[in-house]
Amino acid sequence: MPEMDYSKLLGRIREKGHTQKSVAKEIGISESQLCMKLGNIYPFKQSDIQKICDCLDIESQEIGDYFFTPILEKTQVS
Repeated sequence: MPEMDYSKLLGRIREKGHTQKSVAKEIGISESQLCMKLGNIYPFKQSDIQKICDCLDIESQEIGDYFFTPILEKTQVS
């Protein structure tokens, strides 16, 4: 499974005045669990995604942009 790019989600966390710690607390997981999910070590559960969307006012049609955008591999051009 490709790694996901969570940069837009991280930007939304800051935009809404939250920290990773405050979001983790609000959705009921530890800060370290959230960091591991954002670092592509563990996947987000559907329930985590829903809680984060509620916390950060992310609309259902935007979920793909925040949670399912793969990191594009950088290719070298010769």
